[in-house]
Amino acid sequence: MPEDTSPVPLLNLEPEVDHLWDELNEAIQRVLRSGQFILGPEVEQFEEDAAEYLGVEHAVGVNSGTDALVIGLRALGVEEGDEVITTPFTFFATAEAISIIGAEPVFVDIDPASFNLDPAAIESAITPKTKAIVPVHLFGAPAAMTQIMDIAEAHDLKVLEDCAQSFGAQYEGDCASCHGKHCASDRRSKLQGEMTGAIGHAGAFSFFPTKNLGAYGDGGMIATDNPDVAETARMLRKHGGKNKYHNEVLGYNSRLDAIQAAILNVKLPHVDTYNEERRENARRYSELLADVDGIITPKRTEGHVFHQYTVRVKDGRRDQLQETLSNREIGNKVYYPVPCHQLPVYEGYEISAPKADQASNEVLSLPMWPQMSEAVQRQVVHIVAKEMDK
Repeated sequence: MPEDTSPVPLLNLEPEVDHLWDELNEAIQRVLRSGQFILGPEVEQFEEDAAEYLGVEHAVGVNSGTDALVIGLRALGVEEGDEVITTPFTFFATAEAISIIGAEPVFVDIDPASFNLDPAAIESAITPKTKAIVPVHLFGAPAAMTQIMDIAEAHDLKVLEDCAQSFGAQYEGDCASCHGKHCASDRRSKLQGEMTGAIGHAGAFSFFPTKNLGAYGDGGMIATDNPDVAETARMLRKHGGKNKYHNEVLGYNSRLDAIQAAILNVKLPHVDTYNEERRENARRYSELLADVDGIITPKRTEGHVFHQYTVRVKDGRRDQLQETLSNREIGNKVYYPVPCHQLPVYEGYEISAPKADQASNEVLSLPMWPQMSEAVQRQVVHIVAKEMDK
């Protein structure tokens, strides 16, 4: 049988669009005929439904995941001069949001099994200036929230979850590194089954088109149970005023537009199905890659939603494998080639994060989308295995 040489994208949105075509067209036409293009009924409906889905009291739509982080931090009371502990192994927006409001990101190393913030490294980074922790649920894997919330409570810190890659992920109390062995049993039991974004004091979401729940343009949201945080976030998204022309603080122009909200209203009822398909694809990948030398597959838990399927490539062979995949037109990506503490913007930060540094040299994300066929996965794995067998 001849080898399949068809190109494979990293992400294919065409099956989703085809599946939802009629609903999407109806929703967009409804907005166009309404004449209400920013905020309004579509946004209010999405905020209500998203809050119900996540199990929180309030959801506030904004125009990007980055703004959700910036506004979320400010709504939680983080100010200029404060310190915020976070991971260096994340997209720059996580650290950027902290810096934009005049606070200082304090990077601590990751847990190599999950790629997420290592709670064991947090306490030694806390100083009198520390105001908050921003854990990232990277690649759709919930961070070690039991331990993080224990630390936050002990030191009176706020927690803003970065959920840009984890819409629909559930915390199962089964962190990749400890399997609950070091967690306080009462908190762990209480948090089991909670959605990411509903565990900390607030959660920041992105609806960038590639996300598990993605719009077809930019969009973001802040989720919280705290009415004061929600009210502040609503003020900040529209120039710092509760009422027009009565601005109380300096804010932003960060309102979710109605067409994106209408698209999200169509897609939200399908997100659990799509996430389950991602989990099944991840399970199959891990089975197919199990005997490939030099490839370490990601830890799978029930709550993981696999925004990315990210492997580790050992023995310095990542770049060669990436080149081979690219030459064969197989989509792939390194998330992230440079950890935040090594970026030029943070030059001068003297930070040791060897596990994050190692991850940046080994990780490679393979094609992943909900409707991906087994045949396409086998095609990808065949090329990976052939290269690693050299």
